[in-house]
Amino acid sequence: MRSDQAQPPPAYSEFSAVLDATNYEPLPDDWLIAITDVVDSTSATRSGRYEDVNFAGASAIAAFGNAWGAFDFPFVFRGDGAAFALPPEAAMTATSALRQVAAFAKGSLGLTLRTGLLPVHEVRANGRDVRIARYAASQDATYTMFAGGGLKWAEHEIKRGRYLIKPNMEKTRPNLTGLRCEWKPFPSQRGEILSLLVEPAEQTDAQDFATLARRVLTILEAGQRQSHPVPEAAAVPKDDRLVVDPRRWSAVAASSDFRKYDDGLRLTLDCTREQIDSVEAILTAARQRGDVNFGLHRQSHALMTCLVPSGRSNSHLHFLDGMDGGYSKAAEMLAPHKLPAA
Repeated sequence: MRSDQAQPPPAYSEFSAVLDATNYEPLPDDWLIAITDVVDSTSATRSGRYEDVNFAGASAIAAFGNAWGAFDFPFVFRGDGAAFALPPEAAMTATSALRQVAAFAKGSLGLTLRTGLLPVHEVRANGRDVRIARYAASQDATYTMFAGGGLKWAEHEIKRGRYLIKPNMEKTRPNLTGLRCEWKPFPSQRGEILSLLVEPAEQTDAQDFATLARRVLTILEAGQRQSHPVPEAAAVPKDDRLVVDPRRWSAVAASSDFRKYDDGLRLTLDCTREQIDSVEAILTAARQRGDVNFGLHRQSHALMTCLVPSGRSNSHLHFLDGMDGGYSKAAEMLAPHKLPAA
């Protein structure tokens, strides 16, 4: 947020803190929510276009931040799309950026990027909310977490055709400075790369969901490096000429978004098969009780898309997803038309 906006909420250094609903603060009523997603991302990933899907998914964050002149607005990367919040005076900037990235995705990547924009008060008028907390993954990277069911409701409505930003023949290319995919995929070191989405059911109490989420995380984070999917040793760059400084790589790994709360758990982890089996059994039982909705996908590698804001080389962000469909494949398992509790 710019200096003329309210100060952002404090950042928590422990991920468990963002599971506590009382740590979230509501966004102002007149703020706006932007949502993007790649249409039919499943087909694109099935044909091996994982990196293009992730690049398109992260493009709106980069384009709006560069156009707005700051990256301190709330946002979340979702694999085949993104969501972010903005003050009302940024509406025209956001609309232009969203049209530009949609045109870029179609013209340069051959992908259809659906985009939408709606006010927070519209979300609240329909019984949901948009509340935020901040998680400091490292001293160089702080990510926004979202709760209240508002983003999920907004995504559902936009996919129904409401609040869409109509595409046009936008000729101005989006400013994607700082957005890049410079690393080869990371192979699993422990068994499989897990993409996991877990959402509370309509009637599930926030505290009960937090208890279940902590139980899941206890299993998945047991063992070396809490199942971090980014290797401890430097990864392999796509450019063979690039020399990787071990200190730089350590900062990259620490600043990745492999754990998120986005109206539910959103995780990319390197786990043993036994860990995944145990969690799947717990979540299957919880879904049968009507407590949660979940989707998971197993794959061999993880992908990283990086965003280094212009002029702020120390403030780097690293977005994680699974290579073989990741979050979009996990989302296929979610029961249709289910929305998280408000």
